[in-house]
Amino acid sequence: MNVTEVEQEKANIYSQGNATGNGSVDAMSILFPYEKTLNIVSLLILIITMISLGCTMEISRIKNHFLSPKGVIIATVSQFGIMPLTAFCLAKILQMDNMKAVALLICGCCPGGTLSNILTLAIKGDMNLSIVLTTCSSFTAMALMPLLLFIYCRGFPGLEKAIPYVTIITTLLLTLVPCGIGIAIKHYKPKSAVVVKKVGLIILTIFIIIPILSCAAIKDVLWLALTADTLTAAALMPLIGYVLGYVLSLVCGLNAQCRRTISMETGCQNIQLCFAILKVAFSLKTLGPSFFFPLLYMAFQCIEAFLLTLCLRCYLRFKAPAEDTSYNSVDTKHEAVNQP
Repeated sequence: MNVTEVEQEKANIYSQGNATGNGSVDAMSILFPYEKTLNIVSLLILIITMISLGCTMEISRIKNHFLSPKGVIIATVSQFGIMPLTAFCLAKILQMDNMKAVALLICGCCPGGTLSNILTLAIKGDMNLSIVLTTCSSFTAMALMPLLLFIYCRGFPGLEKAIPYVTIITTLLLTLVPCGIGIAIKHYKPKSAVVVKKVGLIILTIFIIIPILSCAAIKDVLWLALTADTLTAAALMPLIGYVLGYVLSLVCGLNAQCRRTISMETGCQNIQLCFAILKVAFSLKTLGPSFFFPLLYMAFQCIEAFLLTLCLRCYLRFKAPAEDTSYNSVDTKHEAVNQP
């Protein structure tokens, strides 16, 4: 299949089995004049994210975890085994049309993002392991993401030859440059790395807030993404990742801190990378309302992670003290334990 035929396939996949019809395309035309701007913003967010990620990497920590790679191996299996399979199964069960399936699969095949590091800190996980896992998944995605998309897209008629693998691989390789810049800053200018991370966080926050505040202006388009199947997939996918990542770690005998870390690393996807790939690989006309799926996923993964963190904090606050209510002091408890 030549380039022209591939472009034709990409232009057709949105129309195949699309339940929303032409109304979605007409509504999405509101955003067409801003497509170049969206492309630039998506790439800028990705670059800033990868530089910030590089600033968190320490070669010594990576070496230590590679000397004892059990946690890294389990997390890699969770990230690139559980999430793509979950995305594929949800797309099939919910009978999604081709473009929704593409957005879901790309999101499911993405590596873990920097947000997982923040959530790991909140849920009292192993921060060193979290940073190493985010680093490893970002590099592992270079090989596994195109391979997984190739495998799972064959389950949807019309998608086998429509996915622009070269574009996706190129985008993934380009993430190495800003990531390498971040690693260099961390290694040679560790004090500057702290400033870069803070500035990067502020810029990313601005980039996130602007689209949220702009929702009123694009409400005629945004509601098109709020379909039952899309909301169900966006809600279930991160939750399944959190739960199965924890269960797999438990079965493999990891401690509680590592289990919570791998849980967050599994359910949290690199949404910035997902946005960038979708925008580089497909036009807005082809994407349709599926353009907003990563935004929905990000919202649900944050809400669910917050609820899990809240449950853990409540458990640690009330459960542990409750076990000692029958004793007036530590000495009394010690005497009771030592009694025959």
